[in-house]
Amino acid sequence: MGLLSNKISRDELKAGDHIYSWRSYIYTHHGIYVGDGKVIHFTRGGGLEIGTGTILDKIIVSSVPNHGGDQARLYAYNPCPDCGDQTNLNGVITSCLDCFLSGGNLYLFEYNVSKAIFLAKQRGGTCTIAASDPPEDVVARAKFLLLRNGFGEYHLLDNNCEDFAIYCKTGLLVLSVTKSGSSSQVNSVCAAGGVVTLTLRALGVGTSGSLATASSPALTVSASTSALSTTLGAVATGVGAVALTGYGNYCISRLAYDIGVRKDVRKVPVEELVTLMAVIQGKSDNNNNKECKLS
Repeated sequence: MGLLSNKISRDELKAGDHIYSWRSYIYTHHGIYVGDGKVIHFTRGGGLEIGTGTILDKIIVSSVPNHGGDQARLYAYNPCPDCGDQTNLNGVITSCLDCFLSGGNLYLFEYNVSKAIFLAKQRGGTCTIAASDPPEDVVARAKFLLLRNGFGEYHLLDNNCEDFAIYCKTGLLVLSVTKSGSSSQVNSVCAAGGVVTLTLRALGVGTSGSLATASSPALTVSASTSALSTTLGAVATGVGAVALTGYGNYCISRLAYDIGVRKDVRKVPVEELVTLMAVIQGKSDNNNNKECKLS
């Protein structure tokens, strides 16, 4: 895979691959390729990928198959012969590769990359330091979640399509109640804004891990410059150092959010995850106290 692009051809696809396609310059839609031309992914239907009820809903286009404008109107009259009309489906769904891509290019999300490669990537949502589980485990998780529609309620910041794909690949779940999920494209936005912790809708789990905290500006600048200088094999001074430090702050913050280095994650079997999501959303009939313990 190149540093500038993770684009691949369809012939290179293998079952268990985490794939994605750009919906706009700032948003990617993710899923798990399970073979036979099918992709399992997590979505919010009805053109409500963000669901703010504002113009932002139109800026970041919906992730549902065949989204947007004339294409959506044409799709209403001529739905995919394999997938049918999926425009209003919510949760974990399966689509053919063409519907998943919705006219976009095909990219492969990378796992087990080095810190140097991770820092060199200009965009989030393309790779992680975390290692992937075997393909058969990845496909099994995706199919189980599809059968049970068991990944909870879609939420752009802390429970989105990238979170779904990363969980299927790794079995790792973010347990922090003060941070966003594992989605690296969302975490990149947080890093770019200089945000270290976000108070978001919590998963409701009673366990929270260690969070990355902001040190003094001087230490952050020093660490960022040092790390980037080591990675790129160069040392800049003057105006160049200021620019390098700013970019370094972004890269180091993005690294701190990566699920491969975070401390607030744990391996959760898919059966436990489905139960957990049901309890969180009040859908469990056998837990009156709405408590869930992960053992």
